[in-house]
Amino acid sequence: MSAVTASARDWPLFVAGAWEEAGPRERIEVENPATGETVATVPVATAADLDRALAAAEAARSTWARTDAWTRSALVRAAGAALARRAEEVAATIVREQGKPLAEARAEVGYAVETFDWYADEARRLYGRTVPGHRGDARLTVLREPVGPVAAFTPWNFPAVTPARKVAAALAAGCPVILKPSEETPGAAFHLAEACEEAGLPLGLLSVVCGVPAEISGRLLASPTIRKVSLTGSVPVGRTLMAQCAEHLQVPTLELGGHAAVLVFADADLDAAVERCVTAKFRNAGQVCLAPSRFYVERAIAEPFARRFAERAAALTVGDGFDPATEVGPLASARRLEATERLVADAVGRGAELLCGGRRPPGRERGWFYEPTVLTGVDPASALMVEEPFAPIAPLLGFDGLEEGLRLANATPYGLAHYAFTRDLRTAQLALEGLEAGVVGINTCLTSTVEAPLSGVKQSGIGAENGVEGIEAYTVVKYGQVQL
Repeated sequence: MSAVTASARDWPLFVAGAWEEAGPRERIEVENPATGETVATVPVATAADLDRALAAAEAARSTWARTDAWTRSALVRAAGAALARRAEEVAATIVREQGKPLAEARAEVGYAVETFDWYADEARRLYGRTVPGHRGDARLTVLREPVGPVAAFTPWNFPAVTPARKVAAALAAGCPVILKPSEETPGAAFHLAEACEEAGLPLGLLSVVCGVPAEISGRLLASPTIRKVSLTGSVPVGRTLMAQCAEHLQVPTLELGGHAAVLVFADADLDAAVERCVTAKFRNAGQVCLAPSRFYVERAIAEPFARRFAERAAALTVGDGFDPATEVGPLASARRLEATERLVADAVGRGAELLCGGRRPPGRERGWFYEPTVLTGVDPASALMVEEPFAPIAPLLGFDGLEEGLRLANATPYGLAHYAFTRDLRTAQLALEGLEAGVVGINTCLTSTVEAPLSGVKQSGIGAENGVEGIEAYTVVKYGQVQL
């Protein structure tokens, strides 16, 4: 049992527009990864809780679907404004529960607010179209209508913005949502529910539940009420949910794992490439689906790139997210620390050379801290090169020429994001076209933005979030013909 801080918060469930604090529910402890202390608890949703959430979503479905776009837009925007008013509280909750530096937590909350604002606008732009028929007495119309109640599942690494993507887009499209955030970092999702309640969201349109993940997904997806499933999570969980969707042919949007490659060409701006790669690699302690996790550097510049990259990584300050000096916080859990140590040990055991890191920071016995780690001479068969690391580890390998670089980058079953650094327009365009991923960054590794789609190919997912694609995912197309 972990120590419990004096400020530990007991989160209630938010079911059908009501806060459920009473009742004989078990509770799950939420730990601060910087200290190991319990900072919150969440109740385990019962089957009855889930059934009430389903019934409320079904009851609210038709009324919300018929609500005009301007009203939906205003409510979604008001929810974003309410979230903005509690931004500091939400950011502090993220640091306590997830560990990232406060500056990163604040930026995440800002991104979540922008997401509500964006989809408030998109609610008014869900256009259909008229189609000229080949007969003069026929009028053809294509409509976009809400798909229906949504079951949304979000991870622990971005506990504010991933719920915002799903909830804001679904509500803007006209769909009720049952949200299950990670039990490791639930607080931001409950703050989001508070914001929606403050904005005047009609009862039944949003429920937020935690508990035993398999039991929750099993109960929700077994119900024909749920017409859409949205998951941000691992590939194994994605496979499980997709199989469950088959029973009622529920439409999935799956944003799953990645193993992003970076190609650094010899003509790249070396200083900019190092700085941007280090920033993207070690933010959130490497626990980012889009984070670069395989670095291929053209051999002509491999030595200076590795030296500068390792120097910059070694200079990063590791510490508690509330310390203003901290640039890299702890890993999210003991499980993540153990996985990180295993990956580094395997790589070194296969002959890799440590340029920096490779250990827990001295004096950081409490919490799940690990130093930013850079390796060269990594065996391509190392677990680090095969598995999504989700850790502050950067393996550096060499390549010669565009063709080999593309082959190495694409040699993975994942395809969420890849990146390339070059000053040559031809190389940039061919890399953009040749990298097999839903997201490609040229001279940047920070690509996520609400106005552009986030999607994966191969085993990294199905469908897209963000952009117009993000709201269209919560709609169905209806074709109508009127014969005159």
